[in-house]
Amino acid sequence: MDEHEDETGAAAGLGFDEDEAAGREGPARRRVAIAGASGLIGGALARSLRADGHAVVRLVRREARAGDEARWDPEGGDVDTAALAGCDTVVNLAGAGIGDHRWTDAYKRTIRDSRVLGTATLADAVASLDQRPEVFVCGSAIGYYGDTGERAVDESAGPGEGFLPDVCVEWEEAAGAAAEAGVRTVFARTGLVVSRGGGAWGRLFPLFKAGLGGRIGNGRQYWSFIALHDHVAALRHLIDTPTLEGPVNLTAPEPVTNREITAAMGRVLHRPTPFPVPAPALRLALGEFAGDVLSSQRVLPRRLLDSGFRFAFPLADEAIAAAERG
Repeated sequence: MDEHEDETGAAAGLGFDEDEAAGREGPARRRVAIAGASGLIGGALARSLRADGHAVVRLVRREARAGDEARWDPEGGDVDTAALAGCDTVVNLAGAGIGDHRWTDAYKRTIRDSRVLGTATLADAVASLDQRPEVFVCGSAIGYYGDTGERAVDESAGPGEGFLPDVCVEWEEAAGAAAEAGVRTVFARTGLVVSRGGGAWGRLFPLFKAGLGGRIGNGRQYWSFIALHDHVAALRHLIDTPTLEGPVNLTAPEPVTNREITAAMGRVLHRPTPFPVPAPALRLALGEFAGDVLSSQRVLPRRLLDSGFRFAFPLADEAIAAAERG
């Protein structure tokens, strides 16, 4: 979460040039605070917003060193509310990586606390402001639904059972203060983001390009994916669409099985896919997390489509090719 420093901030201590942004042609310019701006999705969202002339405030866990940074301590419940003042949008994408470490009891607490405590910190701060933002976009995940098997689910479905569904329920509930204060609150339930730059898919690309890729387990489990480009566009759609609040699934409209994803990776990268990963080997390597890798989530973006969003890369081959092009 760490980049540059600039002591010459504007009224809230932030050094972006708002006059320059306001002078550009186009729709009204926003001032957006982003927690998790150093991550794959948060970084891409910040770049997209800035490219269109919007002002971005990055929330960082250390002392702010750049004019566009503001400090926050998600676990300690502290955030620089002066930096949030004047922001019409707050986006929370912060959270420890689900697959970054083996799931010990300690790391499961880290996964939970990084999401729940951070969201509560921002929601409380947003609710405390005299001039509150228009919208609070809170990251969530399709892990909310648990293992759906072959059953397709949309936002009307309830939570599943297990560690990740429980975390997602607490994660979303932690935003309650903002919603109760009248701030439009949206939960971006994210699927598997297709990108070479990070996340689970970032680990798949090198394996498949080396000809070492293959299906995982029996390959019949559904993977609900979304291209990074479409994910960023969908987040901006959530920000700009006043009728959207509550949960919104950020997944492509046609989820496919892991076997089909494996075939698509082979086609796009022009590599064989001969090396399946047996379920017992995955459990040995990943422990408890293997159960979620092997689970099936067939999730549909009903509310996103109903609100008029259109995907640039709706099919698996298209999303993988877009990621490969970078």
